[in-house]
Amino acid sequence: MHTVIVVDGNGQPLRVACDFCRSEHNYRGGARSVPHAPPSQANKPTGQQATRPSPASPPSVASPAQRIPVDNDLEATIRRIIREETGLTPVAPAEKWRGGQLVLRPGKPGVQEKAMPIDSFFNKVVMLRNRLRTLEQQVNASELPDDQKLKLQGYITGCYGSLTSFNVLFADDDDRFVGASAD
Repeated sequence: MHTVIVVDGNGQPLRVACDFCRSEHNYRGGARSVPHAPPSQANKPTGQQATRPSPASPPSVASPAQRIPVDNDLEATIRRIIREETGLTPVAPAEKWRGGQLVLRPGKPGVQEKAMPIDSFFNKVVMLRNRLRTLEQQVNASELPDDQKLKLQGYITGCYGSLTSFNVLFADDDDRFVGASAD
């Protein structure tokens, strides 16, 4: 559920991006990889030294010994509240799409098609939805005149409406895009 962003001189994770909430935080444990050989012993077959950060240069984030211990329950609660308040709740794709491929097949003969995992595409759609929600909150909280707010809200609602084609990807109806109603 995490992507390693920064490692120490021994290749151990220091900073990760959470694939669940899309935030970055210091690595707090979990399955660790087998430590790499020290840089002085890590020779490539050609006899060249492996490229690693110098032990003399400090990592770009706090080392494990420098980290401030945080109560994991408190941190998890704070992360949950932030996600709920900002609308960044976990969203699941419909079961039928999980593990699938999105294939773009050109209409022109001889042009190569493009394929990507549906999960990656789905994550991009969810990020777009979350950013639209954030924009909507910022517009509502702004000190703009009411007529300007209404105009911007109309554009945002139009964006939601344009994105309703992607609703087929969502498992939960409450996560889907909703445009202007026909009422």
